[in-house]
Amino acid sequence: MGCTISPILFFMAMEVILKAAEDSAGPTNLGGGCYMPPLKAFMDDITIICSKEDETRRMLERFDALMT
Repeated sequence: MGCTISPILFFMAMEVILKAAEDSAGPTNLGGGCYMPPLKAFMDDITIICSKEDETRRMLERFDALMT
């Protein structure tokens, strides 16, 4: 049996990182008044959804800064 607190700590750390990086780009306009947040996360996978290349680059640079 694995450590019971490890998944909780992982989730808490990922949530802090995602919230800090989310400020780098605004919601993406999908059209028809529908907006999607710039980050989608499931377990240890993160998807960046930005409508402009510079927003994506800014988001990746922010992730890099947060991880270092």
